[in-house]
Amino acid sequence: MLKLLSYPLTAIYLVFFLITLLVFHPIQWFCFNVFGYQAHKKSVDCLQFCLMRCMNILGTRFTFNNLHQIDTNQPLIIVANHQSMYDISPIMWYMRKHHPKFISKIELGKDIPSVSYNLRHGGSALIDRKNPRQSLPAIMKFGEYIEENKRAAVIFPEGTRSKNGEPKPFQTKGLEILFKKIPSALVVPISINNSWKTLRYGKFPMGLGTHITFTVHKPIKVSTFTDKQALINSVETTIKEHIHP
Repeated sequence: MLKLLSYPLTAIYLVFFLITLLVFHPIQWFCFNVFGYQAHKKSVDCLQFCLMRCMNILGTRFTFNNLHQIDTNQPLIIVANHQSMYDISPIMWYMRKHHPKFISKIELGKDIPSVSYNLRHGGSALIDRKNPRQSLPAIMKFGEYIEENKRAAVIFPEGTRSKNGEPKPFQTKGLEILFKKIPSALVVPISINNSWKTLRYGKFPMGLGTHITFTVHKPIKVSTFTDKQALINSVETTIKEHIHP
């Protein structure tokens, strides 16, 4: 019965989702080209809030647990597990004062209203996962940008989404580069739960009544670890200990 109800609700959601992307695309363009970065950033923040409200049509709820006072005047490396595209808007909205930027696959940089524009112009990195000669320099340049501007790099080290909530092993190369290029950063581990359930039936229909939770763990200074592999292991363990598939 619940799956049957999800068909019309998913259709309604997709209409509002598409309208939101189409409306905010020219808004982003105008803000960026007329007023610059800060105005564009505010338009992107509003976009994320609206995308989350679209998910409410499906009965989706978001809980973002962050008990830590994190300084906004230093760069961050936000490390999280990855379960669906619906991990992204809450991180961008709830961590907005830190200016989160993403390492994203290059395919997302074109043809998607609002999303592609923000990835190309908002400070994120677009990488070709199959081409290290492109991806590694792009991540290095991205890290330098984050260090210089004291913003937040968001990385999903699993490399791909978990379809059932079970975490996958971390791929370490991207993290190693970020640790090297953003030496003054705080690493902020985040555990995400239940996001995969929005796609429990596949892309259509979507799951109903999902409660997606985000748990922000104690930040760690990159500089406190001389052994960066030990830092990666610590972050990976912390994140995975709080994932409940």
